[in-house]
Order: sequence, then C-alpha cells, then structure tokens
Amino acid sequence: MLRDKLKNHKVVLASGSPRRQQFLKELDVPFEVRLKEVEEIYPDNLQGAEITDFLAELKAKSMDDSLSNDEILITSDTIVWHNGRALGKPRDYDDAFAMLTTLSGNTHEVITSVCIKSPDKTEVFNETTKVTFNTLSDAEIKYYLDNYKPFDKAGSYGIQEWIGLVAIARIEGSYANVVGMPVDKVYQHLSKFA
Repeated sequence: MLRDKLKNHKVVLASGSPRRQQFLKELDVPFEVRLKEVEEIYPDNLQGAEITDFLAELKAKSMDDSLSNDEILITSDTIVWHNGRALGKPRDYDDAFAMLTTLSGNTHEVITSVCIKSPDKTEVFNETTKVTFNTLSDAEIKYYLDNYKPFDKAGSYGIQEWIGLVAIARIEGSYANVVGMPVDKVYQHLSKFA
C-alpha cells in the first residue's frame, strides 16, 4: 500500500541500525541505506525529546548535498531519558554496567525522533515510551553484557533480547519505539509525505 504511494520516490534510510532497516523492510517500502558519519553533539540546554529532535534533524541536514529531487530521507535518533539525563550508547563495558544498574528497579523513558526530509520539505516527530525494569542483580547485568554485548544501543539494552524477557516489568506506549523506531508514526507520516 505504502509502496504505491511512494512509487515516484526513492526512500533513503540514513541509519546503520539493523532494527530500523528491518522495520522498513516489514513496511514493504523499497529503500537504500546511505550512511554519513555525524558527530552527535547537542546544546546542553536541550531536554528529553528536544535532544532527539535536534539530532535527527542534524543527521538529515548532513545529507542535504546528496539528496536528489525524487528522494525522501529518513533519519532517526533514540535516547533513554532517566532522572533528567540522557543515556545514549555506552562508551564501554563499565559505562554499560553503570547504566543498567541505574535503570534496574526504576522507570525510564525511551524517546525516539524521526526526521523525514525531501529537498523542499522537512518533518520531525517523536515518540516516548515508559519502560519499567525489575530489579536486576549484578550477576544478571554481567550475564547480559557478556552474552549480548549491547554496546550499540541507547541505554545499553535491547528490549527484543534476553533482558526484555526477564527484566521488563511493564511498558507504556509503543514497543517498536523501544526497539528503535515508532513504525506506526513513520508509516502515517510517509503516507502523507509523498
């Protein structure tokens, strides 16, 4: 269905995330992956969704010079927001351990922003999902880090992995958003965008 609406456009996903790529495949949208390294730095005064909105748009702007008239670009950014602080991808094992220790037994927010851009139009939108963790032992955190190595994930975890089965007590909002992209909103925006 979406494929027909986008038949005069080429969709470009600027993300190396296998999860985001899989979501677009499942939407039955033909796309190509085009990557450009962007330094993900944002102003200190930004909070929550302001951070992910800024970074999703920053990633899109970095591709301005390579976007042709018939292309629609999709960029995205996800953070875990906990205790008034953004948790991005961990720097190393110790950082990942510290993040998961902080999340253990608490509720946090997963915020994802998406920027959909053509040469003459830009839309930025976001989704927030609340996730509550059971209390995890140090041994459980070490087991997860040693076996799943979630060092490419915001907040140091992937809900679709082992930790999602044993540690997530409750989620309020979009599951797909926690995996990496609010697919229902992407579908709606792409349907109107073309």
